[in-house]
Formats: sequence, structure tokens, C-alpha cells
Amino acid sequence: MKQLDVQIMGQSYLLGCPEGGETRLLDAVEKVDAAMCKIRDAGKIKARDRIAVLAALNLAFELSELEANALKASRNRAAAAPAGARPDTPATAQNAATQPQLTALLQRLDSALGVDGRLL
Repeated sequence: MKQLDVQIMGQSYLLGCPEGGETRLLDAVEKVDAAMCKIRDAGKIKARDRIAVLAALNLAFELSELEANALKASRNRAAAAPAGARPDTPATAQNAATQPQLTALLQRLDSALGVDGRLL
């Protein structure tokens, strides 16, 4: 497993990354950093741990909305398909694949914040 040194909200983190997953991890870091900086810059919350929790909730909610929209679209396509036609299932497969990814991302965030002695 490869390790990447990344910056989230000005703080350095050393993250483990499977071989070939660097681009996806860096994209995730960019999204988390942007979400956390947006909350911090709003000026209402200063504690790093609270900012991280709110950012994680916002990202999880956005993912949930995307999944719900994909599921609706899949159902609409299935309803519009001719009788006897096999309904598409990629959205369902994608939903099943993204849940473990979200869980893993939240665990990495918890792990990274757990070793940060400057949560406040």
C-alpha cells in the first residue's frame, strides 16, 4: 500500500492508498478539503472536529441524493421499457458499490482526525 501526504484545511495527513488509487484518493481529498474550507470560511464554526463532521454529513447527503436520483432514473427507465424487457441494473450496482466507499472514506477521516492533537 502506498502512502500519500495530503493537505486538508491546511493540515498535513499521511494517508494509505492502494496501488492505482492515487487519483481517486486525491479527488476525494480535494472534495473534503473544499467542503471543510467552505464551512470554516462561513465563520460560524471554528473547531476542526465539528467542521469535519459537518463536511462528512454534507458529502454523505450529496452522495445519498445522487444515489436516489440514479435509482429514480433507473426505475423510470424500467417503467418505460416494453413489457418483458430486462430492466437496467447499473444504478443498483453502483449504489451497492458506493456505500462501502463512503464508509471507508468516513473511517479514514475519523482515523486522520483521531491522531490530530489540534482538533480545537
